[in-house]
Parts: sequence; structure tokens; C-alpha cells
Amino acid sequence: MGVKLLESYVLGDMKALYFLDDEKRLAELMLLPAEMEPLTWTEKHQEIDALIQLKLEGDVYTGAYAGGKTMRQSGSVQKMKFERQEVTEDPSHTEIITCCRDDRGYEADHHLIWKNGAETLESFVVFRNQSASICGLELLESFSIGGITPFAPGDAPEHLVLHRLRSDWSMEGRLESDPLEKLNLEPSWSGHGIRCERFGQVGSMAVNHFFPWLMMEDRKNGVLWGAMLAHNASWQMEVFRKDDSVSLSGGLADYDFGHWKKELLPEESFQTPTAILTVACGDVDSVSQRMTRSMDSACEQGPECEQELPVMFNEYCTTWGCPSHENIVRILEKIQGKDLKYFVIDCGWYKREGIPWYSSMGDYAVSPELFPEGLGKTVEAIREAGMIPGIWFEIDNVGCAADAWNQTDHLLYRNGSVLETDSRRFWKMTDPWVQKYLSAVVIGTLKKYGFGYMKMDYNDTIGVGCDGAESLGEGLRRNMEASRKFIEKVKEEIPGIVLENCASGGSKMEPLMMELCSMASFSDAHECLEIPVIAANLHRAILPRQSQIWAVIRECDSRQRIVYSMAATFLGRMCLSGDVLNLTSEQWTAIEDGIAFYHEIAPVIRHGVTRFFGTEQTSWRHLKGWQGILRMDGTEGFAVFHTFGGELTEDPYVKLPEGCEFAIAGSYSDNLPELELRNETLCWHTKENWKAAAVRVRKAL
Repeated sequence: MGVKLLESYVLGDMKALYFLDDEKRLAELMLLPAEMEPLTWTEKHQEIDALIQLKLEGDVYTGAYAGGKTMRQSGSVQKMKFERQEVTEDPSHTEIITCCRDDRGYEADHHLIWKNGAETLESFVVFRNQSASICGLELLESFSIGGITPFAPGDAPEHLVLHRLRSDWSMEGRLESDPLEKLNLEPSWSGHGIRCERFGQVGSMAVNHFFPWLMMEDRKNGVLWGAMLAHNASWQMEVFRKDDSVSLSGGLADYDFGHWKKELLPEESFQTPTAILTVACGDVDSVSQRMTRSMDSACEQGPECEQELPVMFNEYCTTWGCPSHENIVRILEKIQGKDLKYFVIDCGWYKREGIPWYSSMGDYAVSPELFPEGLGKTVEAIREAGMIPGIWFEIDNVGCAADAWNQTDHLLYRNGSVLETDSRRFWKMTDPWVQKYLSAVVIGTLKKYGFGYMKMDYNDTIGVGCDGAESLGEGLRRNMEASRKFIEKVKEEIPGIVLENCASGGSKMEPLMMELCSMASFSDAHECLEIPVIAANLHRAILPRQSQIWAVIRECDSRQRIVYSMAATFLGRMCLSGDVLNLTSEQWTAIEDGIAFYHEIAPVIRHGVTRFFGTEQTSWRHLKGWQGILRMDGTEGFAVFHTFGGELTEDPYVKLPEGCEFAIAGSYSDNLPELELRNETLCWHTKENWKAAAVRVRKAL
């Protein structure tokens, strides 16, 4: 009796080990780099931590002071016994299904999928109610990884660090790294007492506190475990500990955290959202980009016009929510021939006279004051200027000045009252009437005028949930599932359309939405000095080719300020806006030089790998020092430097890959930058604050 190795599978450069407690009949999943081996089970004081974590209504809750902290390791887990393991393999993928069964008639299958050549795994759980009565799920996690760290005996003091990405409006993607000791995640002297750090977000903005992203690092052995969740509603991640080993798990926010309960009739089943997992030797930056590269295939299958990462213009920071046929035509006269692919008509095209754009969405009747002859002539003008026309919608939400505000039979409720925030209500996306209405006003408008681009905004959150299901959290999940299906319908009915995922900037940048969209608005920090810092940090969460970064140019901007803004867009997708009606020829030269440089580096933005250098920033609103970002694709690459406030005590630099001699192939700055390339270090000699330079490098001939 005891714990034994059930099976081991090599999946690319990773290895999945399944352990089984013979007596309890519980199975655990451990992930390792393929070339490494774990310590023997007895070298650590550890118990099996089941790979299927669930809690059924009425079952025993976890003890040892876990109440309110976690619902993991409940009585439901102890009853879900390992039954068998099935493996399917073909040239494209390997799928491992671990089947478990509760004698009461409940079944749960854990799926672990490796796609040939991938650096990540996909994990989800399917629960089936094979009993004769209704059951209520209060927790069902998408993944659970145990045995961390398997490379150090005992409780591995000062080995483990938890990395998370915090996110708030206009401050997306801040990396937070905490030793487990700082989080009070050491086991107790007796092994009694649950330690758990449960975090996530509650509501319809999936990136409104944290990204659904987690990484655990064994710093002494150089191994990192990473996870992302593909889910557009409430979610949670957990770091759990009771003994020498640490477990990581995550999925839908449970009943305690997100008021989620799912009732299943006999013969009904439920599948969790998918988690993206990885394990590798390296650092936070290299391993996080293993996870983001899992989105490459979706991008490669996207619209053909997107493959060269074209530049776009959005008029929002030009008209500030008051676009019109007249001002758009004037803008087009100024930007025509500037090598721009998309022109996006942002919010306000529908607004009523005297009413702001943010109170008017929902009806989407073209404003007769702003567009007296409708949108047709405006769209025609955009196409004549050589650009693909785009338009803004806030699909799910309704403004307080719209007639739709009073369609209360078709809006979301909570506890019997219409769910309302400051100036918004929310469509009940599961309502067939709503789907039909939105098909007419959204898809109908896109088709009528031939729009090839849609910006989908979302400017408030539902919060914990809504009526219409067995729990508020399940009401939210169903509503957001219906919202996603509407976007899929848009793509089906308008093949090749370019979709921009926006939610007050970057509040929906999770894998499920990013898979549907060509790009996301990276942040609402449109004109802020911290743009390059936010843009760089997002490389850990999304692909740069999907990160739309704004360069808002003002008529008062010096060439130095224009270059600072333009260079920030080299960290993702370039989007121009601002005072284009009043810029001088010298200002346009700085912009056009930046666009030309962007096109030169676009292939590396598309497929490169990022490394980070610079001053560690305490405040993003009051930056000091400098930042250097290196992105390389083999022997081609570029560096983007920004200096900030305070005394610059060292010159900005990046370290180039070892084993290859590089040469400088071009640069972009407000004047000729003083660059030095020596001993695989590219250095920019400058002591000026608030300045930028970008440098192309390639293998020396």
C-alpha cells in the first residue's frame, strides 16, 4: 500500500507524472521538465493532492480552518476515486484522460492534451451526473498540479516564489513576485492547518484585478510552473499547502468566491473552461512567453489582412467621442497616403444631440446631426482613401439615455431588480430577443456599410452575477457564454472581419477572447508617459502582435515627445490618433519615420521572443530610470529604449544573445542616437530624461 507512480508521459519537453494513493484511490498530477526527475515520494512529508478538485452541495467541507479560504480537498474529492486512465495518440496530439468515479453515480474525467510541438498543455474536467437525482456543483477546477517542488527535500525553504500579474484600469499587467514565506504559505509545525492563497476576479471583466495567470518558481532549481485560464467571466487561482508540497489549481470562481453553483439533472454533464499549462527551466519572462505562444496558431489562422501587422488610425483622441462625416473627411485628407490600413470610427457615431457618447449606446441609430446622409458616404470616403473602415460598438451594454434602457424585459436583473451601474445596464445575452436585436443593429450595420473592422468595447462590469440560473455566478457564466457566441456569429456571418477586443482598454485580455480577436486595446492610458512600461509588461500575458498600443500625437508635441510615443508602439501593434489636423511637416516626418521603422520590425514583433532590462519601477505614475526591451527572432531583432524621470545613473542597454556577432542595421530617435555594440551588449549613451530610441540589429556579415 502507499503512493506509487501510476504512469509517466513525455509530452514534448515536458513530462506528466501521475501518482496514485493505493489506499485512498486518489490520483495526483505532477509536471516536470522532461529531462528532470523528482525526488522519491518519501523524501518529502506529503500526501496525495487529487488532480480533480470539486465540491458537491451537501458534502463535507474541508476542515483545518479552510472555511472561507478554499473549497479544495473537500469530502467530494475523497469520494471521487481513480478508476482508469485512457490515452489517445495521433500525429497531431496526445490526450490523457484520467477517469474517476464516485459510488453515488458521479463521474469526472480529467483531460490533459498536448498538441504536437507545443510548449504548453491544455487541461479541463468533464463532470457527469449518472445518479438518479439532481446534484449541485459548488466547485470544479480546470486544473490541479501537485508535488511542487519535487526537486528539494522537506518543505524547501526559500525556494518557491509566486508570480502574478495585477491589473486595473489604465495600469494593466504589473508583475508581482512574492516568496511563499511572505504569503504565510509555510506548513505549520504539526502539518495541521490549511494554507491557501486564493485570488482571481469576480465579474464580466476577466482582467479587472488580476490576469488569469499564475507562475510558481523554484528559484534554487530554476524551474517554473505556469498556468493561464481561458474564461471570460469570474475565475480563481489557488496556491494550496498543508505539508511539504505545494499544489496549484484554478478554474471557475467557486461558490464562496464567485457565488457559483451549477445544478445538473441526471445524465447531464458540465465541462470546465480550459487551462493552459506549462513547465520549463528558465525565468518568468521566457516561461510566460511559452504560454502566450499558445495563441500563435489562432493568429496565423486569422484574417489575411492582419498577417503583416498593419498600422491603424482611430479617431477617438481626435474627436473625443464626437465623430462626424465632416471631421472624418478632414482627417482622411491629412492621413491619406501615410501607410495606414484601418480607419476606425470610434464611439459617438450614434449619439443624440447634447448627450455624451457614454450615455447613448444601445439603440445604434446613426446620428442625423453627425452623419446627415448616414454612414454610407463616410465609409466610401474611407475606402477611397485606401483604408478598411472600422466601427465601434459596446455590444453588451446599454446607456441611460438610450431607448433600450427601458427594455427591462430583456436586461439583466440581480435579486429581482434591474442590474444597473453608474450609467449602464446590461443586455440579457441569453435572451433570443436580444440576440435577434443585436444581430439586426450590430451585424446588420456591419453588413450594410461593408465594415471590415469592429472595435468591441465594454465599459463596466456585471459584478458577482445575475438572476436567471441556480446561482448568481452561474447566471454570469451563462450570460458571458452567450456573449462569446454572439461574437462567433459575427465572424461566421462576416468572414475575414478584423475584431478588436476592448474593455475600458485591456480588461478582457484573457485567452478565450484573444483567440476570437485579431488584437486587443492594450490600455486606456492613451497619452500617459507609462505607456511603454504597460506595453512591455503585457508581453507576459498576450502576444505583442495582438497588443494594440496607441500613439496619440498632440500639436504641441516636440519631436522628442513624438518619438517617445511612436517608439512605445513598437512593443505591439501601432495605432495612431490625436491632433492630425494641425501637425507640422516636421511632426509628420517624425511620425512617418516611425511608421517606416515599425514596418521594418513587424516580422520580429510577430514571431520574436522578448527580454526585459532596466530600472525596477515602484510607481508607474512617477517613473524613474529607464527601460530596455529586446525582441529577437533568430538573428534578427530590435531594441526599444525609453528613459524616464530622475537621475540616469547608467546608460540604457540590452544584452544580445550569446554566440553570434551582431551589427546595428538601423535606428529611430529624435536625433542620431549614440549607440555602442560591444561584447554582446547594445548600449545607448544618453543622460536625457523622457527620451526614446529604437535600434534594429542583425547578424553581422
